Amino acid sequence: MIQRDVDAILLAGPTASGKSAFGLALAEALNGAIVNADSMQVYDGLHVVTARPSAADMARAPHHLYGHVRPDYLYSVGDWLSDVAGLLPQLKARGQVPIILGGTGLYFSALLNGLSPIPEIDPAIREMWRSFRMENGQDALYLALEQRDPKMAARLMPQDSQRVTRALEVLEQTGRSLADWQAVERSTPLLSADRVLRLVLNPSRDSLYDRINRRFEQMISEGALEEVAALLDLRLDPALPVMKAIGVPQLTEVLHGRASYGEAISLAQRDSRRYAKRQGTWFRNQCSDWHLLDPRNFCKVIEEIRTCLEKRLDPLSEAD
Repeated sequence: MIQRDVDAILLAGPTASGKSAFGLALAEALNGAIVNADSMQVYDGLHVVTARPSAADMARAPHHLYGHVRPDYLYSVGDWLSDVAGLLPQLKARGQVPIILGGTGLYFSALLNGLSPIPEIDPAIREMWRSFRMENGQDALYLALEQRDPKMAARLMPQDSQRVTRALEVLEQTGRSLADWQAVERSTPLLSADRVLRLVLNPSRDSLYDRINRRFEQMISEGALEEVAALLDLRLDPALPVMKAIGVPQLTEVLHGRASYGEAISLAQRDSRRYAKRQGTWFRNQCSDWHLLDPRNFCKVIEEIRTCLEKRLDPLSEAD
């Protein structure tokens, strides 16, 4: 058993950067358990489109919080934190190193910085604003927020219907702006920054974009179109996160006869590259004190981490 002074390893990076492969190798080397920190991979029904780990990979090491959420549920950062809080003591009792892995920066931020104490929203209020959006459209939704909460409206894009709806729900439930709640003292962080090893994969742009392009082509061959067809059969609210996952809108156009395979693949590849760019910008700005890793050095880095943890040293203190 590896002796260690870290409570967890955090492994972040843009889409298609190789996080799953690196995390799996770490888990095998360190008696680790992988904990998903990707906001799309939590949903059931989106296995291929979100590039969730394969059954073979999941058999090689424990994987948690993958595909455990119904596609019609609006899963929040708070939900994820609650799930992780319940999971960490179990992993500790088994002597497993938590390897928290994903590309959703807000999950990592909440993990290390806590969350604002926003009350739960009454289901009736959620349904009220959902119905309003469905009947009147996102422009009317944003106008409602501008009229009732101009401070919060100024922070949001009109087309971001999910966050606009959330702001209206909070205002309806509490009588206070979401901006005010966000300014309240945050909850105690689940993990302390000085008790975790924080890693960010930083591949070259050319290699990352090449991986993105090849990956979506592979998704098609693995049944992405059939997966999206099954999702559409559920007749979900188009504003739900699962309906906006990269690949779902593009393949929906194919299924409706409004686009060809080639057009859908090209658009999904483009949107994935743009998303990866935004992720990279976020990690550079928000994770400046994390260790940047070149995916080409996986084997060397894994051995270095294992050696340092066994000797109770600061992993990667001299690296990068």
